[in-house]
Amino acid sequence: MTTPYARIGGEATVAAIANRFYDLIDRDRAYADLRAIHAADLRAVRHGLTRFLAGWSGGPRDWFERGQCIMSLHRAFPITAGLADQWSAAMTRAIKAQPGIDPQLAAAMADALGHMARGMINLSLDQNAA
Repeated sequence: MTTPYARIGGEATVAAIANRFYDLIDRDRAYADLRAIHAADLRAVRHGLTRFLAGWSGGPRDWFERGQCIMSLHRAFPITAGLADQWSAAMTRAIKAQPGIDPQLAAAMADALGHMARGMINLSLDQNAA
């Protein structure tokens, strides 16, 4: 069975998706709230997302071999449903922008990653207002 990593084009495509994602949140005001929780310099998170996506999609697992948990890493950030939706929308756009990815695979990846983003919600609007 071929991995999604191989099917989408491997490292170059994974890096392009991660870079497109961070370009979107850095430049598109639709993702302003998401951008606000990131440091000014996005180089480290661009690299980290590339490594995460590589392993997550069936490629090199160096990010996972460091013993990190994606959920734990994000627990310190106040993640609302709106913020998770921004992340999911930007990731969906980044995946769909890559030429040559099978549309069904792109949709499946975007859906799975969106589900992960929603699993990180740790702040409701009611909590934020209090």
